[in-house]
Amino acid sequence: MPTGVALRDPREQLFEAAERILLRAGPEALTSRAVTTEAGCAKGVLHRHFTDFDAFLAELVLAHLAHLGDRATELRQAAGSRTVVANLTEAVIDLFGPVTAALIRLVIARDELRRRLRQARPSGLPIATEVTGMISDYLAAERDLGRIAADADLATLAPTLVGAASLSFTDRESGPPDVAAVGRMVATVLAGVTPG
Repeated sequence: MPTGVALRDPREQLFEAAERILLRAGPEALTSRAVTTEAGCAKGVLHRHFTDFDAFLAELVLAHLAHLGDRATELRQAAGSRTVVANLTEAVIDLFGPVTAALIRLVIARDELRRRLRQARPSGLPIATEVTGMISDYLAAERDLGRIAADADLATLAPTLVGAASLSFTDRESGPPDVAAVGRMVATVLAGVTPG
């Protein structure tokens, strides 16, 4: 008797199932049984592709980081267009979308997952560290164009913006902030280093 459906790309289907669970019920609902049930496959499928559940979760986060890396190029290319606040408002909303916010909560909640991720990314809190680097690179490009003060402390501005965004976007109960609220947050963090 079959135990599930044929999977076209088991790893990707398992990742998608995990993301749906995270979005629907949060990190506490994410178990190997929940993921395989959501994916419509036998529990053994997950263990054929990953050594254990934390290895699966680490690969899920790393796959998401690869996707965020694509956004880094787009953000850097936005330097010099529109306003710095408008570019960063859009980037923060995009970078801290529902999946990213859910994965940040997952990383914070699971000690073993953080330990494994540190093997691939030795410093900082995974996801938040990468997003901070992306924003810092963008701010540096804007500084080079003269749209941010030459003496702006990017090593403080970028993590301040990421910290504020993390707090705003990871609260599942109230939902994400609206565009105007994100814009105000970005403008406040950048006050004094951008014109106007």
